[in-house]
Amino acid sequence: MTEKHIQKMKGVVVSTKMAKTIVVEVTRLKKHPKYRKFMKVTKRYKAHNENPNVSVGDVVVIVSTRPISREKRWRILEENI
Repeated sequence: MTEKHIQKMKGVVVSTKMAKTIVVEVTRLKKHPKYRKFMKVTKRYKAHNENPNVSVGDVVVIVSTRPISREKRWRILEENI
């Protein structure tokens, strides 16, 4: 059997205004190709959330999953880390 490569990301919850959906902001360091300096790159992901206990500012781990809607391809794995 083949094993799937599961993507995991750690980020901060920035919005919980949608029903069963949260917005998670993930920050990572990326090296500039010419100057070799590290830059902060921030990206926001919409994640599925069945549990209403998550609030803005919480640190969560999201994991990739099948497409749930047009923009949701992530779900919460761990919360309040």
